[in-house]
Amino acid sequence: MTDIQTTLTIAIKRLEKTSDSASLDAEVLLCHVLNKTRSHLRAWPEKKLSTQNLTQFQELVDQRHKGIPIAYLTGNREFWSRDFKVSPDVLIPRPDTELLIELSLGLVKNQTHARIIDLGTGTGIIAITLAAERPDLKVFATDLSEKALKIAKHNVIKHQIKNINLFQSHWFDAISPSKFDLIISNPPYIRKNDPHLSQGDVRFEPESALIASDQGLKDIKIITNQARSFLKPGATLLIEHGYDQQPMVQAIFKVLEYTTITTHTDLAGNPRVTSGIWNP
Repeated sequence: MTDIQTTLTIAIKRLEKTSDSASLDAEVLLCHVLNKTRSHLRAWPEKKLSTQNLTQFQELVDQRHKGIPIAYLTGNREFWSRDFKVSPDVLIPRPDTELLIELSLGLVKNQTHARIIDLGTGTGIIAITLAAERPDLKVFATDLSEKALKIAKHNVIKHQIKNINLFQSHWFDAISPSKFDLIISNPPYIRKNDPHLSQGDVRFEPESALIASDQGLKDIKIITNQARSFLKPGATLLIEHGYDQQPMVQAIFKVLEYTTITTHTDLAGNPRVTSGIWNP
């Protein structure tokens, strides 16, 4: 039987060949196996691991060595200080998407019982976070993938969210004619031959949630066009996009006659979300 410190040292050395965060990866995986916090590992470095725990940990390290994302190995990822279930059927939540939450909360801060819809919800992080932060909101969320919706439903139940409705739908296709105060989407926006698709965690994420034709703009064009029939006068559309797509996305909004078109930067200072107001 080996102790925690020795086990971590061996794992870190193995993961350094394929991961830029080998120490963190090893600690997170061991915490997952032991169901303990990282502070526990530091407080009890000499604690012996059971054969079962050691075998489980080594199997996870082997998978991480192959590049499989930590979130898929542990089955969860934190977003906006909440823990969400994830699986290979959905995108892994990223800090950049928290910008959509900040912007959305700002837009509806003076509105009670506002109606919001999140298109392509995946894990449900956007819709669930908004519904949890503002229980008075009426939140709707769609996804074409039945498997993704199962994950979203699990997260809705996990966080005991009551003010949300989930629909299996390709964007607005299954949504009855109605009007919303805010429409949000983080759609597929990566080009088919983008080199990022062969790097890092993206290699293991569902292509249907990543890739779009027409220079990565096909789904953005569909949403921006269809949203005009579902936005209340003066309501806002928010779309997350690639760091290099700002000019093209703004042009789409402009052609479709949105006003007050603005692009907002993410934590790294990259253009990440474009908003526009619909005034028919």
